[in-house]
Amino acid sequence: MRLKILSSTYIFALVFGFIPIINAQGISPDTTASITSAFRFYKDFDNLSVKVPTVVEIPFGVDYMERSDFAVLDKTAGIFEPHFFKQETLVNEIPLLVSTNPSHGNTDRMIDKDVKTYVDFTLPENKEGRVQITLSSDKVITSSFLTILLDSNVALPTSVEIHAFVDGQNKIVVANRTVDQSVINFPQTTSGRWEVMFSYGQPLRISEFRLNQDNATKSGARAVRFLAQPDHIYRVYFDADRSTVAPVGEAGNLVSAREVLVVPIATAHVNPNYIVVDTDSDGVPDVRDNCILVSNSDQKDIDKNGRGDFCDDFDQDGVINSKDNCPNKPNQDQGDVDADHLGDVCDGKESRITEQHKWIPWLGVGFAAVILIVLFIFTARATMTKNLDS
Repeated sequence: MRLKILSSTYIFALVFGFIPIINAQGISPDTTASITSAFRFYKDFDNLSVKVPTVVEIPFGVDYMERSDFAVLDKTAGIFEPHFFKQETLVNEIPLLVSTNPSHGNTDRMIDKDVKTYVDFTLPENKEGRVQITLSSDKVITSSFLTILLDSNVALPTSVEIHAFVDGQNKIVVANRTVDQSVINFPQTTSGRWEVMFSYGQPLRISEFRLNQDNATKSGARAVRFLAQPDHIYRVYFDADRSTVAPVGEAGNLVSAREVLVVPIATAHVNPNYIVVDTDSDGVPDVRDNCILVSNSDQKDIDKNGRGDFCDDFDQDGVINSKDNCPNKPNQDQGDVDADHLGDVCDGKESRITEQHKWIPWLGVGFAAVILIVLFIFTARATMTKNLDS
């Protein structure tokens, strides 16, 4: 009989009594749902009319997208397909210089058009962070909005104020207000110097800081290419709210494919499975959560520093309040002799019964002494009886 070697996955399944449901590419339904839930919209393609595997091009002319992340799902095979995104270019885009106050290194990462790089702004202890980002150019730029793209698991700044230098004067474009989305709109303004002031209560990592250039001419078309199989149904997800990469197999030459089928513009549908990222599952999306990694649905912030009390460190001992057994008094060692989850330096009344009743140890000592005396008497009497008998 020929024996087949079981994979580690199935050995695990036999031991624990279940077999995970996976497709031919090893992608589970949970993984598919996790990937697609990051996208706000999708487009369906169920009649591509290809007789052989063919590179198709899906246009995205007027569709708004924060990020250039896509997921091409082959619904027939239940796998994700490799894809190539053709990005439009700006013919007369005006180059920008970026600087920050306080000064920060690598500020160019915010305007390098690479969402994988970012600038990390330091969060001060027990107070809000503040930073001014200045964009300047040799020529004036006409703009009506800017976009902030953040690194994963990062909240938006708490407030923003925007100034622009117009006709030699510092003009307020956006008065100080709360930041509730990644796109900040303002009346169309023309300037060669823009100052954006942020306050933030959570660690701030900005991957892209984009000032839209309304006066730039767009050239080229935005489109996604992938290799389509005959009689397969595809769904293309787009406009993700976070950086998302779908697991795919080997890709062909999608960039310079000789024969490309350009399909008509398709209708975009709202993705009903879209889930705003909420890392700590407290019902507050990360972009508005004042304590991203610790659940705090009430968002309580008693000292108004933009950082939730659960994530704060009131006593400055290096342990955040939610993990500190004595949040108001420094106790870095977290000593808790009686194991009542209340640090010793805060424990006015020990919960151990021997601490609550000081006489109990002495009662134990007395009881032990009585036992010893009784044993001594019995031993003495036994010895005396033995001597009399002899």
